Amino acid sequence: MSLRYLTAAWVYPVTSPRIHEGVVVLDGRRIVDLTTRDQVPAEQLEIFEGILIPGWVNTHCHLELSHLKGLAPTGMGLLSFLECVVSHRNADQQMIDAAIRDADAYMWAQGIEAVGDICNKADTFPVKRSSPIRYYSFVEMFDFQMGDRTDELIASYLDTYALAPGLKSVVPHAPYSVSPDLFSKIRQLNTSPVTVSIHNQETSAEEELFMYGRGGFFDFYQRLGFDLRGFKPTGESSIYYAMSGMDPEQRTLFVHNTLTAPQHIADAKAWSDKVYWATCPNANLYIENRLPCYRHFIDSGAKMTIGTDSLTSNWQLSVLEELKTISRYQSYVPFDTLLRWATINGAEALGMDDVLGSLEKGKSPGILALRFDPDVDSLVDAEVRRVV
Repeated sequence: MSLRYLTAAWVYPVTSPRIHEGVVVLDGRRIVDLTTRDQVPAEQLEIFEGILIPGWVNTHCHLELSHLKGLAPTGMGLLSFLECVVSHRNADQQMIDAAIRDADAYMWAQGIEAVGDICNKADTFPVKRSSPIRYYSFVEMFDFQMGDRTDELIASYLDTYALAPGLKSVVPHAPYSVSPDLFSKIRQLNTSPVTVSIHNQETSAEEELFMYGRGGFFDFYQRLGFDLRGFKPTGESSIYYAMSGMDPEQRTLFVHNTLTAPQHIADAKAWSDKVYWATCPNANLYIENRLPCYRHFIDSGAKMTIGTDSLTSNWQLSVLEELKTISRYQSYVPFDTLLRWATINGAEALGMDDVLGSLEKGKSPGILALRFDPDVDSLVDAEVRRVV
């Protein structure tokens, strides 16, 4: 195959300074060189509008919930949202399968190269086996704080894990839904280096439960047929309970982090040097109508990543739309920072940074043309086109 020479006003390698009128030299999808236009005959150049960047990495998605698009009203709060998901979860299998295929194709068209995907069942596995997207399957487990029923409640998840293709791990759902016994079993199951994700500090009811032993989770669990009366509050934020049950030697991806404060970030960093934070801004607005304070994460040097969550809690599965939302509501976040969050940080979190996340020789990260002038334009008006 002949080489291709892709160029734009700026090339953003991400892990090194941007290159004015840079050229990405490709052999198929693999980068063989980065150079500049004056080093390449003009007739060989493929010139694109805007800037060239690597493909996006979406670190948090629920692809198997794609058939629930539009069924949950916005602004309900997490507990009401979860009840809505549970009540609508079962549907015709053909509808579920078609929605998964459509969502996968949409993410690829939007420039997403890799997805960290939460799965409780095997519905997504046929699509994952054939998709051009690289998937990391997080097989998520719950026992609803019922330690005496852990083995019974996670049996089907273990069957799902056995069938999952490609990169995978078993992971806890959230502090409020995982007992110490289940945390222990998850640590035992993840014997090799993996990424473990967990929903974190997403709602004030979660903090009330762990700090004071009260709040909406008691009624919520009762409606699901579980009993929280034996739950003992820790007197601390839920993230400390999560860290006490997780393995600091594994890559750990805390997801949502709507209520995460500077001290929590500092303590997580002290707990492990393998901590990453996934933000899903559109889902945070859809469910709770609030966003994390990104300044806390920037000031602490935390490794933030971008997720889309599911079509149950979002209007689309587009990393660019997530970045636009951050730019609308917290416009102090620089473009270069957002780009790192959406590319190399996510690739590192999923253990895919040897191939994805930056424009470097030997990698095959996908190439996107982002119609956007970082020195003039607002990211809110940017458009993306997949080039490779």
